Amino acid sequence: MMTDLPSNPTVRQFVAAINSGDKEAFRALLAPGAIMTDDGTERDLDAWTEKEIFSANGRMDVESESDGTTLVATFTNDTWGAMRTRWAFTISDGAITRFDTGQA
Repeated sequence: MMTDLPSNPTVRQFVAAINSGDKEAFRALLAPGAIMTDDGTERDLDAWTEKEIFSANGRMDVESESDGTTLVATFTNDTWGAMRTRWAFTISDGAITRFDTGQA
């Protein structure tokens, strides 16, 4: 991951939590009731992140960003291997209220 990306501190902490496998730090970044989508379909955030990120050694290598809250990254996990993905975040008061991911 490039050290200067993501430029948004909350998004940077999100990526760092994923890459270190730190569930507590990850969950601390989410607002109560946060939602997420995968390829346009809303998913159960806890179940999805456990399956796709934490139990599958998920990690992100950020390629680029726009406006600090939209990333293109290579996301790799033990289930699917590496894929180019897009991540978009909605942040309120430093907490992620929504994130959307999918293939880029």
